[in-house]
Amino acid sequence: MNRDNSLTERLAKHLQRRTDGIVRTKARLHLLDWLGCVAGARRSDVASVARRAEPDCLTRAALLGNVLEMDDVHRGAILHPGPVVWPAALSAARDVGADMATLLEGVVRGYEAVIAVGATFDAWHYAHWHNTATAGGFGGAAAAASVFGLDADATADALGHAGSLAGGLWRMRHEPGMTKQVHVAQAALTGLWHARLARAGAKGPRRILEGEQGLYAPMTREPKPLALGQGWRIDEVSFKPWGACRHAHPAIDAALELKAAGKLGVPVTVHTYRDALTFCDRPEPETVLDAKFSIQHSVAIVIDKGEPELADFEPDAIARLAPLRAQVTVAEDPALTAAYPARFGARIGDLMLADTRGDPERPLYPSGVEAKARALMAWGGVDADEAVRFALDGDDPGAIVAMLERWL
Repeated sequence: MNRDNSLTERLAKHLQRRTDGIVRTKARLHLLDWLGCVAGARRSDVASVARRAEPDCLTRAALLGNVLEMDDVHRGAILHPGPVVWPAALSAARDVGADMATLLEGVVRGYEAVIAVGATFDAWHYAHWHNTATAGGFGGAAAAASVFGLDADATADALGHAGSLAGGLWRMRHEPGMTKQVHVAQAALTGLWHARLARAGAKGPRRILEGEQGLYAPMTREPKPLALGQGWRIDEVSFKPWGACRHAHPAIDAALELKAAGKLGVPVTVHTYRDALTFCDRPEPETVLDAKFSIQHSVAIVIDKGEPELADFEPDAIARLAPLRAQVTVAEDPALTAAYPARFGARIGDLMLADTRGDPERPLYPSGVEAKARALMAWGGVDADEAVRFALDGDDPGAIVAMLERWL
């Protein structure tokens, strides 16, 4: 069998390219964003469980990055790179005493791997599997492999291990619990482990994606080609300004534009793409997580006050906004479904938005990312100045780990 053209080997070779200062600076913004998400979640129930279950601060952090639904997101791959890649990369950096440039380069490569693999998954996969979990191990493994200085051959071994153990079913969406956070942490921590094993010589399957009995066979019906371009795909990643599922963001943005123009009244019907309805058509949310996955609740917040804040998804707000939620209905727009997942759009009346705030087409500029992180850190009760300094200007990953130790 010709092994030279396996997808994981192609990806591993692609990851060996050098990064430049521009893309590493972009990675610093994603570091700040992830730190904000972790800080904001430090008083959550998940944080309480993490403290009891896990002695290591980076394992705790791996459980917290997705709690508030404000982690970064890639539209085409429909997944969240940051909460997987950063814990794996920082853990690897701690293992070997890596400097900041090495950490950031590893993160850029981790984002590349998780997005490249996730973007090959089809709609059937996303209907059953949590892409952040199934593709996440590739990102964690690639990031850690880079920080460890592994060559293309050993990196391919780590990616092979990651694919062989990929998993994460959407069933957890239908029952209360913390399994979504476990998905994210599992992808990060096993990715790190796969890279450690590959560094020690553990060989992995090379055709784990496309081969007979590989990942695509049971998990997809029409996998897409592996796209490896000239740039780095971290540039395609969106920041999330609102503490709700990304599928609710187009509706939030459309409602905000209408409100600013004095044209948002009730009743209101939101037209959007099919997956947004699958995940976020929840007219009667009962929990904080339900509210974050409710277009009706998110739009009711905008009708009531304007830009959503984290407190607007808490139990008191869920009860208070029930009458307004009843005035919000949702429906599919086939044109928006056809444009998805390349574009996440929504329509309210005559106003159509193809992109949401924080997407590359409507960027959340560095000042916006910093403002978001500071707000999340205030919510979590930590010193934002220190975190901003370490993320944007620091040169010591160890200082970030020590800060997380104090936080968590």
